[in-house]
Amino acid sequence: MTPDVLGRGLDEGRLPALGALADAGWTGQGTSVFPSLTPVCLTSIATGAFPDVHRIPHLVWYHRGEGRVIEYGSSFSAMRAVGARQAIRDTIFGMSGEHVSPEATTVFEALEDAGLEPAAINFTCYRGRTRHPIRLPALARRNRWYEAVYGPRHFFFFNVFESERTGAPLAVRSRLEGSIDDYAAAVGRWLVTRDAFDFLVFYLPDYDYASHIAGPDRSLEALERSDRALARLLQAGGGADDFLERYAVLVCSDHGQTSVERLARLHDSFPESLDGVLALASNRAGMVYRLPGCRLDSRALADRVEEDPAADVVLFLEDGAAVARREGAELRFALEGEEWRLEGDAAVLEAERYPNGLERAWRALRSPTAGDVIVSAAEGWELADLGGRHHLGGGSHGSLVAGDSTVPLMAAGFDEPPFPSDPGITDLAPLVLAHFGVPTPASMQKTREAARA
Repeated sequence: MTPDVLGRGLDEGRLPALGALADAGWTGQGTSVFPSLTPVCLTSIATGAFPDVHRIPHLVWYHRGEGRVIEYGSSFSAMRAVGARQAIRDTIFGMSGEHVSPEATTVFEALEDAGLEPAAINFTCYRGRTRHPIRLPALARRNRWYEAVYGPRHFFFFNVFESERTGAPLAVRSRLEGSIDDYAAAVGRWLVTRDAFDFLVFYLPDYDYASHIAGPDRSLEALERSDRALARLLQAGGGADDFLERYAVLVCSDHGQTSVERLARLHDSFPESLDGVLALASNRAGMVYRLPGCRLDSRALADRVEEDPAADVVLFLEDGAAVARREGAELRFALEGEEWRLEGDAAVLEAERYPNGLERAWRALRSPTAGDVIVSAAEGWELADLGGRHHLGGGSHGSLVAGDSTVPLMAAGFDEPPFPSDPGITDLAPLVLAHFGVPTPASMQKTREAARA
């Protein structure tokens, strides 16, 4: 969701629950990570870190150690292209259990280590300290999946994992009618009425689904349903005023979304005769991997991608520096201590068009799981996934541009606005830990001062 969409809904009086929080607190905006895709963003929120630390680089990526493609659900067709069972396993179990770096501490782990009670509903980066058996053990055995995972103390994940019996309906019934948000609301109300948690991640993804289909400017009805889900939490706490006597609230989205009218296929830049190259894409970002036998270096691969009109910014590493290319211009940059070393045309990643672009690009490239070349799509373009699916005529996200990357932020129940200047979604986990007086883990400790400057 973008700040503009939220502002429109508030101005028209269509979001009373969010409006009550806005009236009681502070509203503003911040910046996502890159690629601005759900697995990357949610993992960044949970870990308070960028992809170079948590190692989730994209919605689809190549696992160099296992020699296979990881696909987190771009579409059913994309999942079938890599093997549907394996894709489901990677999405539900593998991402949090195996793919998120063990060196990255999640907010759930840090809070539970401090003796607090964390909870999460439907949040896909859920790693915590408490063992939760699967609600569908026969399914797990039949497909050789995990029979249990480790999540926060109170853990609810699309009926697959439920730490308590709440009487909530099935989550996956009709996404266009908001069934997943409705499930979250039922579980959240159950938790609030029992004051069961110190910290709750209440994740509402159905607006994003509707916006992908219809476009971000034509999905306010879906956002109204999300607002009603939030209202059920506030009502369970006695209304907004009483709720804020008990809890402080942070509201954010994980990324923005922009309209798409044109489609490209990243692999078209590489003929079948070119050995050792794997091009993966989904939504508005792509990655190109050099495999064994590839005779082209990263710059040569970037040359091919840059010819595609769908490519806006093309990024790669060279001699220890990052290289960003756009419209024939080139910028080399590297973070040295707390300062950026820049060579070339700084306008390639101009801040107004690409908020916090230097740091977001730098940290994406330095993830050990990222492609050798990363592509940020041009305005209005989407890159088809492995199954050839897309959101043409609807909305999409993933690129460096502001529309995909700028998110609304809201805080209520705090004595003063809790966000730092120029906040990002990686600031949320450290902010939560500071609120509870919990020390910030080393994996969340980083400087953004150079990027702000």
